[in-house]
Amino acid sequence: MTATSKSTQASESRVDEFDAVVVGAGFSGLYMLHRLRELGLSVRVFDAAGDVGGTWYWNRYPGARCDSESIYYVFSDHFSEELLEDWTWSERYAAQPEILSYLRHVADRFDLRKDIRFDTRVTAAEYDEAADRWEIRTDDGSRTTAQFLITAVGCLSVTNLPEFPGRESFEGASYHTGRWPHEGVDFTGQRVAVIGTGATSVQIVPEIADQVAHMYVFQRTPNYDIPGWNRPLDEEYVRKTKETYKELWQRMRESNLGLPYDVPERSAMEVSPEERRRVYEDAWGKGGFRIGAETFNDILLDEQSNETASEFIRSKIRETVRDPDVAELLAPKDHPFFTKRPPLEHGYYEAFNRENVELVDVRRSPIESITPTGVRTRDAEYEVDSIIYATGFDAMTGALFAMGIHGRDGVPLTEKWAEGPRTYLGLATRGFPNLFTLTGPQSPSVLTNMTAAIEQHVDWVADCVRYMREHDLDRIEPLPEAEDDWVAHHTEVGDATLLPRANSWWVGANIPGKRRTLYPYLGGLGTYRETCDRIAANGYEGFALGRRGEADAGSPPQARPSAEPAQQIVG
Repeated sequence: MTATSKSTQASESRVDEFDAVVVGAGFSGLYMLHRLRELGLSVRVFDAAGDVGGTWYWNRYPGARCDSESIYYVFSDHFSEELLEDWTWSERYAAQPEILSYLRHVADRFDLRKDIRFDTRVTAAEYDEAADRWEIRTDDGSRTTAQFLITAVGCLSVTNLPEFPGRESFEGASYHTGRWPHEGVDFTGQRVAVIGTGATSVQIVPEIADQVAHMYVFQRTPNYDIPGWNRPLDEEYVRKTKETYKELWQRMRESNLGLPYDVPERSAMEVSPEERRRVYEDAWGKGGFRIGAETFNDILLDEQSNETASEFIRSKIRETVRDPDVAELLAPKDHPFFTKRPPLEHGYYEAFNRENVELVDVRRSPIESITPTGVRTRDAEYEVDSIIYATGFDAMTGALFAMGIHGRDGVPLTEKWAEGPRTYLGLATRGFPNLFTLTGPQSPSVLTNMTAAIEQHVDWVADCVRYMREHDLDRIEPLPEAEDDWVAHHTEVGDATLLPRANSWWVGANIPGKRRTLYPYLGGLGTYRETCDRIAANGYEGFALGRRGEADAGSPPQARPSAEPAQQIVG
């Protein structure tokens, strides 16, 4: 027997035991580890990456940066007042290297790495009903058991790579934006194909346009891209912001968006066209998601109001792109504004004024195959040296399904959610006791500032675990009626908006065969937080709680939150 096989056999025979296993070491996994440590729990974190960072470890493509303003894209005073005060960002929208540096700094400062196993992928997680524990298996053959299994895998972590015929035959270099080489890529003098025009494409196209000899951007569906107006952060602005961080974070927690924006109390149809234009121009000049958040309160609720915002953005595209035919191809007309994720752009439209950047309309002429030398559409073949797949992710459920989670009686999560996610609060699902899904489907997650959503979930889960330990409880899971009510409420809120009209990844439309349903919750972070807090204060109503060997006890939900959706959202 070889040394390697002996080591593998020993690994398979040993079972490590912890109070909790957390999967993922990005923003949510690091904070969850910190909170559970404070409670005195033994914790093991697994991550397939080689270091902390989550999405910011993998997404290293040129131009990658956050789209919530960096001063709000941080851990709050709930984590550490000193950390909040000490860290200073360099730009309005921090780039990937700086965000990764921040998360590494957090891991170092709080000595978090000692409880994390990197380069380790969870391949199966099975609930043992007799023991009220989860058994987790990893790709190195090891087994771990824990009372609590907490997923911190992110909403955008499993890449979507379309099965184009001939994809493997391409003789040049291929890259997916979500799995970018750590050493970087030099495109100088190359002919490059960029397939996709979502958020990653919008960031990478202007970043490499001055390197390439020629770039073909293959677009199926144009987006309403809005300007970020990125810039270095002014020292005085940073100082004043830090002085009011506590107040800002409280506003963020109570807001719909997880951002301290001023939500208007006016309809787009209640003002004159001139006033509307002035409001949109003001928000456009400020940059970021303010054009969806601080203009009018019915953009996502009323088709006529939405069209005023949509046409304003189309007019900006026409003003920017010199070729009128290209401008019209870039101007969306088949879905309302903000019903698909609106990327923040930093020179994207200007890139199409360059002679070496060419837009290819694959709605008119679809991609038929990848050839050894390039991309073939129905009408032409484009010879290139490299292909960049900016084709997004299997969002919200992809990473959860990839973990091989099986609940009571061996039921796989993929089977439980075959017709779409069924959760209570987006945090837990019936039949899977002691499983918590941080920023999971049917929670606000991607429709808010992610760090605010993450902190709310982590704090709630940590408080729940503390409650269980104080009351000598071994398990928790939703009651059937509570789960039914939340799913119905989630659907009712979503259907009151324009979002279901678009074929977006928010509804799973980018993945062939995926159940079409609205995955994130549209009720707003503030309302959602109040609901979660009330449920906890009432002894975790809607949950069944029990001790090993005893029947569960629980109280049904008393009152659902209002069915009125949050009036504006962000991606």
